[in-house]
Amino acid sequence: MSFLGFSQDSEQTVTYVKLHEDIAPSATRLITKTLQAASENNSELVIIDMDTYGGLLLDADSIRIQLLNSEIPVYVFINKNAGSAGALISIACDKIFMAPGATIGSATVVGESGEVLPDKYQSYMRSIMRSTAESHGSDTTISNGDTLIQFKRNPQIAEAMVDERVEIEGLISNDRVLAFTTSEAITNGYCEGEVSSLQEILSLENKSAATLVEVTKSGLDKVIGFLAKPALQGVLLMFIFWGIFFELRSPGIGFALAVALIAALLYFAPLYLDGLAQNWEILLFVVGIVLIGLEIFVIPGFGVAGITGILCTVGGLLLSMIRNVNFDFSQSTEVELGNALTIILIALVGFIIGAILFGRGMTNSPLFRKLILTETLEGAKAGHSLMEPAVSLLGHQGLAHTDIRPFGKALINGEIMDVKSMSSFIDKGSSIKVIGRELGYWIVE
Repeated sequence: MSFLGFSQDSEQTVTYVKLHEDIAPSATRLITKTLQAASENNSELVIIDMDTYGGLLLDADSIRIQLLNSEIPVYVFINKNAGSAGALISIACDKIFMAPGATIGSATVVGESGEVLPDKYQSYMRSIMRSTAESHGSDTTISNGDTLIQFKRNPQIAEAMVDERVEIEGLISNDRVLAFTTSEAITNGYCEGEVSSLQEILSLENKSAATLVEVTKSGLDKVIGFLAKPALQGVLLMFIFWGIFFELRSPGIGFALAVALIAALLYFAPLYLDGLAQNWEILLFVVGIVLIGLEIFVIPGFGVAGITGILCTVGGLLLSMIRNVNFDFSQSTEVELGNALTIILIALVGFIIGAILFGRGMTNSPLFRKLILTETLEGAKAGHSLMEPAVSLLGHQGLAHTDIRPFGKALINGEIMDVKSMSSFIDKGSSIKVIGRELGYWIVE
């Protein structure tokens, strides 16, 4: 933390934070950290210095709930922009101040590529915008026998920031989404005043003598925020899948397995620190990997272990991105589930494309063979290496002694040999033909 602007000898303390970024898990951590610091410092006020075009609805809603539940008043200073998710967070604050030329609004829910999502998403956003506006209270008056409710922040205006179909007479037609300039926000009760600095807010609130305490991100916060980006999560998933795939094709603890383990660590670390990934979800992923290995190396057969392993692996990766407590998904949203499924599917598609395009060529490259230790016995003086048997069986035919999925045993020239299929799985008893040699296995088809 750093102290700015005022003498530390004053008794009053005001905590503030700069939220100049997309609303994402890193922003949620930053606001959580700020509210905790304000409580520890016995601050009388928290100010969020905001400049954002929006971000993830899940994190905006998480921040919204924290602000509404805060025992310490929270003000927002919209330095330039409070778009989309930023508008929701701003409305959740006790008071809104805006700089000259600032804007607030345009909270339509969009997808990763900017397309407007279906109405069920807009309906959810409208409801939380409306309820957030209503949470700041209202005045009730009676006129001519009719009870009139005047909200401090008009809930209909909050809805109009989401849906262009909401029409407010004299303010906006039903052909565009609502956004306010500073003066418009003041006129319509969505801004308490135009200011140019935090000091002006303190002056208006009679706190000019307060100590202003800034909460900033730590180095770890920045690293976690970078790793938690959805695009990077998808890339890490592809490296996990590729590493496992190439390690299973070319067994031996080496480069491919190391890549998969490092990618898995980087994938789970920010999710675990964010409180999303639980111990049992990570364990589910590990169990899945073990079952896949057992299916290939130990108990080739019907495929129950392999299928279960795939389900456990994908399930562990998916559940670690979704907020749940012992399969209670009441705290999660359809948007959260949709984002998680999208990341998983994109990663799987990328893995499949990469495996098809580069699988065979990569494992046969000299560099890859060195990295995965495929030539550890090459050049040995005594006997023949695994890569160079004394008698070549190329072109010989035989029978599958076990299921080959893709590893197994085959009866060739009266001897049982370790073999590997480079294409489809081969059932026990099927005729096979030797087409190559790799890593101590005869390659058959």
